Amino acid sequence: MKTRILGRSGLRVSEVGLGCNNFGSRIDLEATRAVVHAALDNGITLFDTADAYGNRGGSETYLGQVLGERRKAIVLATKFGNPMDEAQTLKGGARRYIMTAVEASLKRLNTDWIDLYQLHRPDADTPIEETLRALDDLVRAGKVRYIGASNLSAWQLVEADWTARAANLTRFISHQDGYSLLNREIETELLPAARSYGIGLLPYFPLANGLLTGKYKRGQPLPPGTRLAGNRARAEQLLKDANWEKVARLETFAAGHGHSLLELAFAWLLAKGAASVIAGATKPEQIEANVRAAAWTLNSANLEEIDQLVDHA
Repeated sequence: MKTRILGRSGLRVSEVGLGCNNFGSRIDLEATRAVVHAALDNGITLFDTADAYGNRGGSETYLGQVLGERRKAIVLATKFGNPMDEAQTLKGGARRYIMTAVEASLKRLNTDWIDLYQLHRPDADTPIEETLRALDDLVRAGKVRYIGASNLSAWQLVEADWTARAANLTRFISHQDGYSLLNREIETELLPAARSYGIGLLPYFPLANGLLTGKYKRGQPLPPGTRLAGNRARAEQLLKDANWEKVARLETFAAGHGHSLLELAFAWLLAKGAASVIAGATKPEQIEANVRAAAWTLNSANLEEIDQLVDHA
């Protein structure tokens, strides 16, 4: 497994990362253990979770139980900011909340430090300087080593970077956003802004909720237990004629180069500059397939042809 530098930092992450959102919700502790060990054995070093994953705390708790001494060998990333209670009072980017949230995450993860602590989404009620000052204090205290953001708009990411530089605070080294062959919205403003400021890309949903795996077939029922089968609203949003046609063209392109659609999805994101492609898994064999996918390197001619395929009317 190759590694890449994340943003303007010195932090190296594996080209394929493990998204841990399934732990504690879609899979139990023993299934989580099998997936985590498969990831470790296949050279994955970036493990990305959040306090809200696994029905609020389950994912972090499982990771804390499973990693053991091998925690020292990985880059452990988690997030804060999404609601952690039904009343939605435990959330956001305020100093008071952050200082409580980080201690809870450290306890669940059974660790003394978090490698990458990420604001899960913007908090309109809290000035970004307050959030950054709290995170800077955590870095200085050694509880957090790097900080990142997720789901910010381009202007919010730039404002955060400008604020950190002006106040001499720790800066975000990464941004985590939905990005795939079927979802390229961040290319308009967010991706150029992040590149200009040296903020590394960590794409999530690289397989478009499974549509780019080939497991879903047009005109056929959704396979039981799959992500889209459990999320009808998301399925209706994704399973449109235009997307089916793009998938068919992309499958033909991949097959013509001796690869699968899944391998194309990973290779394309890495060619577009992703530091690590964050992908979830519920079985060890999915880990192995994701790792194999990172071995395909696309050239500029490939990228131009792919653009024509997905932009085709």
